[in-house]
Order: sequence, then structure tokens, then C-alpha cells
Amino acid sequence: MYQQELVRSGEALFKVRGKYLDIVIVISVVVAYFQGTLGPFTSDTANQVWFWASLGVAFSGALVRIFTSGHAALGTSGVTKVAAIASELNTTGPYSLVRNPLYLGRILNFTGIAMLSGSWVYGALTFLISILIYERISIYEEEFLYKEFGKEAHAKWAKDVPFLIPRLHGWVKPKYPFWMRRCIYREEKKIFSLFTVIVLCDLARRGFDLSQLPENPVWYYIWAVALVAFIISRILRNFTKTYDGIS
Repeated sequence: MYQQELVRSGEALFKVRGKYLDIVIVISVVVAYFQGTLGPFTSDTANQVWFWASLGVAFSGALVRIFTSGHAALGTSGVTKVAAIASELNTTGPYSLVRNPLYLGRILNFTGIAMLSGSWVYGALTFLISILIYERISIYEEEFLYKEFGKEAHAKWAKDVPFLIPRLHGWVKPKYPFWMRRCIYREEKKIFSLFTVIVLCDLARRGFDLSQLPENPVWYYIWAVALVAFIISRILRNFTKTYDGIS
């Protein structure tokens, strides 16, 4: 009974999971506005370390997702919000180290974004809540995989592969080569959102006063480049066949 309740709650969370990134970003910007500093410390040096650590956590999550999306089988690890789909059971590449690499990447990504607010409390809460949310979503997806591929096939893979914390051995070479177009198709918005939250949190800490911008706003230049790349990708998506057949 409890297992089925977890599956039902996981399905409900699965259908709205696309909203989580926006929620984390909005709250991060609000917290950064009231926090007013790069980090939770009184030392500028310590706060700089916090900022770079935040970026490290956020970008490590993005890299995990990029690598996973690029190697996953077509028709799997998708962005559908209606119901879980899978054309085959992914067991190689990152899936040989952890059963849910995309969600591991998302948890790291969310945590890093929350840390960019400068608040360790918000960072810790986001980390814990993300684990609870994606644990339930993963339970729902694994129930789907049981039914789709049989419990025996799933159990053979899952018995040695951890649920969410990667093991340090047992790497299996990815079955499929890295597909850059598919990776961009799936991750472009999330990557652009990461650069956007860096800029928004910086603006928030300055009270959204543009006159307070630094003389050499490097992150704003980087964001501008990311914006141009994002727009180009969106044009290719909507007006060309560049991404046809990619899901």
C-alpha cells in the first residue's frame, strides 16, 4: 500500500517536474536580494569561495545531465511531462554507475543554483527537498520499467547499481556515441537558465541598480553569449529540420 502511494505521488510530481527549475530560480533571486552578499559568511574571501563552490555544484550537475542525455538511447530519458516512456532499458554509460543520473544531475544543479543565493539554509533545504521529490519520481519511473521490460531484466541491472549515489566501479562503455544535437535539444534551456540565474542573483544583490554594476561585468558578457546561442538554437528548432527526429 505504501509503495503504491509512493508511485502515485511520484507520478504526480513527474508531471509537473518541468516547473521546479523556474521555482528554484525565482526563490534564489528573492533570497539573494535580501541576503545581499555572495555567501553566508562575514569574510569576503570566504564568500568568494562559497560563490565558486556554488558554481561548481551547479555546473557539475549540468555536466552530468549533458553526458547522460548525449549517450542515452533514442526514445529514453526524455522530457515528456505526460507519462514515463522508454524504448529500451539504459544500462550503460552513466547508467552503469547510478540508476538515475539525470536526476542526480538535477539535484546537484538545483542545489548549486540555490547556493548562488548566498544562503546556506536555502541551499540545504533545496538539496533535501530535491532528494525527496526525485526519489518519488524515480520510484514511479522504476515501476514503469518493471512493467515495460520485466522485473527480471530490471532487477539484474539494479541489484548492483545504486539508486542515486554513484558507485566508483563497474563502468560500462556507453552503447551509443555522444549525440551533440540531441544533447543541445534537451539541455539548452537548462544551461541558459543557469547563466541567467548567475546574472539575476548578482543584480538582486545590487538591489537591481544598474549603476552598481562592476566596471568589467564578465558574467554579463558570458550571459549575452549564452543568450545569442540560445536564440540561434531556438531558431534552428522552430524553422529548420536540424532537430527533426530528436526526442
